[in-house]
Amino acid sequence: MSSTFTKSTARNIFYGGSVFFFLLFLALTFDTMRALPKRDNSANLTESAIRGKKIWETRNCIGCHTLLGEGAYFAPELGNVYKRRGPDFIRAWMAAQPTGAPGRRQMPQFNLNEKEMNDLVEFLKYSSEINTNNWPPNIEG
Repeated sequence: MSSTFTKSTARNIFYGGSVFFFLLFLALTFDTMRALPKRDNSANLTESAIRGKKIWETRNCIGCHTLLGEGAYFAPELGNVYKRRGPDFIRAWMAAQPTGAPGRRQMPQFNLNEKEMNDLVEFLKYSSEINTNNWPPNIEG
């Protein structure tokens, strides 16, 4: 390499690097857009799951829980709770809140009717079937 680093050399490195990383960005974006439709589980999206997502949003569940890594970290990850615990456990847990156990964080009672509870469970089932590439790494969330 030359012992002098000229303005022209710096400019060529800058432009060459910029073009390289821009092309790399485009390639990664293309690869992601090609892979996502195979993993999104949209074929299993039901009206019940859509209503359940609306309940998830209006009750601000993401204010405490995470879903597929997004949200708050105050309460457990729920992206795989359907697989870990099952629908009956989810219904029983929601109905038993707040537990009143001293020294524990408490989930509020949302007073969901049976239809709303079934919709929420259906949304959690749908979420658990999304191919997340093994996220979260810990099965307990």
